[in-house]
Amino acid sequence: MKKILFALAVLASMQIADAQVKTASAAKSAVESAVEASQNPKKATKAATWMKLGQAYLDAYNVPAGNIWQGATKQELQLVLSGQKPSSSEQVTVGGYPMTKEVYEDKNLYFNQNSQLSIIQVTKPVIEGALDKAAEAFEKAYSIDPGKEKDIKTGMETVKAKFTDEAYNAYTFNDIKSANSLFAKCVKVAASAPLKQLDTNALYNQGFTAWNLGDNAQAKSCFEKCVAANYFGEDGEVYAKLGDIAAKDSNATASRDYLEEGFAKFPQSQSILVGLINYYITSGDSTEKLFTLLDQAKKNEPNNASLYYVEGNIRLQLKQKDEAIAAYSKCSEISPDYEFGYIGVGTLYYNDAIEIQTKAQEELDDAKYNALMKDFESDLKNCIEPFEKAYNVTKDDKVKVGVAEYLKNACYRFREDPKYKEAYDKYAAVVETGKPI
Repeated sequence: MKKILFALAVLASMQIADAQVKTASAAKSAVESAVEASQNPKKATKAATWMKLGQAYLDAYNVPAGNIWQGATKQELQLVLSGQKPSSSEQVTVGGYPMTKEVYEDKNLYFNQNSQLSIIQVTKPVIEGALDKAAEAFEKAYSIDPGKEKDIKTGMETVKAKFTDEAYNAYTFNDIKSANSLFAKCVKVAASAPLKQLDTNALYNQGFTAWNLGDNAQAKSCFEKCVAANYFGEDGEVYAKLGDIAAKDSNATASRDYLEEGFAKFPQSQSILVGLINYYITSGDSTEKLFTLLDQAKKNEPNNASLYYVEGNIRLQLKQKDEAIAAYSKCSEISPDYEFGYIGVGTLYYNDAIEIQTKAQEELDDAKYNALMKDFESDLKNCIEPFEKAYNVTKDDKVKVGVAEYLKNACYRFREDPKYKEAYDKYAAVVETGKPI
């Protein structure tokens, strides 16, 4: 489940440091006054009354965050927190990242390792459901006077942005159910007048979180709407998810159709590819259809090296190792600077070596054991050259470190040879420091 579109929450609408923010009591009083006005028969017929109510709810929503902003340092926040002090502080991990959590009366602030504010988590809102109520008020204002569209749009866009912040925060804290509900609200607000938009990113995220929750009906509805809007997610992930949902619904034909349609548009997608391979292996259908689809993609992009890398992966999954090596090698021939062709060959030999070593450890016959160990060392040596080529051509430091891990392990076996000892020392240093040489 690699294709996840979520990162740590980034505030879509930053507060301006010198903006005037009401106190909680003042904001609450303003809301009460605006609600009272909206209940007045004469005032309720005016768009301005409802616009004022919508803004009052937004102002109340903003109170806990005040003038603080994402990216601010602790030193900068001291100037705008008006003497507020955290009641406690602790080291936590959020979304896989180490952070410092500071607890305040109405919010928790999360700082990254550079002491910059990453997440604002409101724990004590001034008005519960303020964003929902603001959206309702702005919609009411538009229904009364569409001529106020520009100002009402601004309010609705702010509401949508705040819902987006909330949704990403919820996902970051692994509250998938709340994230799903909040992304659904983003979609709803965007579709409402006067915005009348389809927020495809929020729609995809609603579907993705529904899929995580096992709500396949909701997820399918969202993903099908994405396809209709020509929004497919990263590398056509929408098709991979629709294929998965159909498979879970025991509709193998629909699953295949979704995956094949996705593969035709996104042949490099590993999620779609894995889904197709699983389908053809479990269904008993001829796997040649996979190569027919791939050949069509090659005709459209004959110089796309990644297509041969995909073929190598398919061949490998089907236990066609010689054909896999040929495909990976063709990948490198087309694009010598494309590291994954080399990585494909290196990984194939490395994994073969590990498999042979495991068999050797279970072998009691000395002659068979020695033969296996000879094959083990042969495969281990065979992986070194392609991995070194990948290490030298890639411009991605993370890939370099990952490849160095393989090279360190392979060279360790032959470290009595000065050549391999030198290589082992080099790659061991890269792995230890995380810094390529």
